[in-house]
Amino acid sequence: MLSYVCFSPLEVFLKPGLLKTQHWSRWIMETGAIWVLFFCPGWSAVTLSRLITLQAQMTDPVTLNVGGHLYTTSLTTLTRYPDSMLGAMFGGDFPTARDPQGNYFIDRDGPLFRYVLNFLRTSELTLPLDFKEFDLLRKEADFYQIEPLIQCLNDPKPLYPMDTFEEVVELSSTRKLSKYSNPVAVIITQLTITTKVHSLLEGISNYFTKWNKHMMDTRDCQVSFTFGPCDYHQEVSLRVHLMEYITKQGFTIRNTRVHHMSERANENTVEHNWTFCRLARKTDD
Repeated sequence: MLSYVCFSPLEVFLKPGLLKTQHWSRWIMETGAIWVLFFCPGWSAVTLSRLITLQAQMTDPVTLNVGGHLYTTSLTTLTRYPDSMLGAMFGGDFPTARDPQGNYFIDRDGPLFRYVLNFLRTSELTLPLDFKEFDLLRKEADFYQIEPLIQCLNDPKPLYPMDTFEEVVELSSTRKLSKYSNPVAVIITQLTITTKVHSLLEGISNYFTKWNKHMMDTRDCQVSFTFGPCDYHQEVSLRVHLMEYITKQGFTIRNTRVHHMSERANENTVEHNWTFCRLARKTDD
């Protein structure tokens, strides 16, 4: 089905801003109108050019610099809510600023804008399970004056199901150091991963086979690797790879701590601990 639109010559040429308003912009994109111009008296080819240009502009990519973070979208997305600040900015009713590269510049929180932009694209608020910056996001929604987003953030209903829980992984590196050597000598190092996430332990046991000869112990909730004084660099390499592997499984570092102990006259023990967490949903057994 074809859609047609007609403007009178007087409307088009006495009010050239008419073709840039949010009303007609949204109408173009939502109906998928095919612009057909009948050359009756008073019409001009300029009118057709303006209509075609407007339709192209609404789908062309637009780059925004929000607090130093670059985002690419379209005018259609930015003007989804005409009464919002973004709708006014990109509908021509509000002045816009540009950075030295020519991108539209908005002096707001760059990382949080991804959630604002995704809401404009889908009209749904989707946040990570461990999202904690609700107050900051409410301020951003209020700044952009996106009323549906403000309502979502103020909705008393929980954004996440109540059947969620936190999974924890503890990674510890325990080093025994000689007190009397110069430079300080590492006598032995033990890397231990402790968690109730059995799939993670199985993945570590299967994936890190290169270090199998150092694997000292495997228990229900724990995997340990032991390195001698000549294996210091291998321990560092394994520790880095373990951290990368754990974070790729969706865990983030919650905290770190260091503990110094002196158990023997000639030894110091230094223990580094890293705690990783992620939210998960309960499943019916």
